[in-house]
Amino acid sequence: LSGNSKNRKSLQEPRFDYYNYEAPELDISDCELPHVIEIYDFPQEFRTEDLLRVFCSYQKKGFDIKWVDDTHALGVFSSPITARDALSSKHMMVKIRPLSQATRAAKAKARACAEFLQPAKPRPETSAALARRLVISALGVRSQRTKAERDAELKKLQEARERKRLEAKQREDIWEGRDQAAV
Repeated sequence: LSGNSKNRKSLQEPRFDYYNYEAPELDISDCELPHVIEIYDFPQEFRTEDLLRVFCSYQKKGFDIKWVDDTHALGVFSSPITARDALSSKHMMVKIRPLSQATRAAKAKARACAEFLQPAKPRPETSAALARRLVISALGVRSQRTKAERDAELKKLQEARERKRLEAKQREDIWEGRDQAAV
């Protein structure tokens, strides 16, 4: 613009080739999420209930499903031992493999939801006594439950409290290295 007689062409080569960019492979080792497996190659019509039915023997031990897409899901077990046991079993309608051998989408889902993929724990036993008492007191009506029913419910709650206290004491004794036979 200033009338400089020299035509200098200075092209700078880009440092990165953005047109041919490939995301790095998500590498998840076997020790990272050992209680999670990939369930794949099942019909698109399958729903959560169908997958839970396939793994019904693990329901009591703790098992949950996280969907990746129509034909891929993540199976979350309560422990790595249970997951290894599931990997060794054969299923007719689904295929399973460890998360380290999973598809890129399944690994990405596992990475994104890692905090939600903690080992499944069974829900604690509950009682409707507190809810019933709150509703009855809020409405200002008398309870229709007999004294025997109330006493049975109270006894059940006391047993649950005692069981929880005993389990906590046993955990503490084990942690402290105290002798269990002396208790």
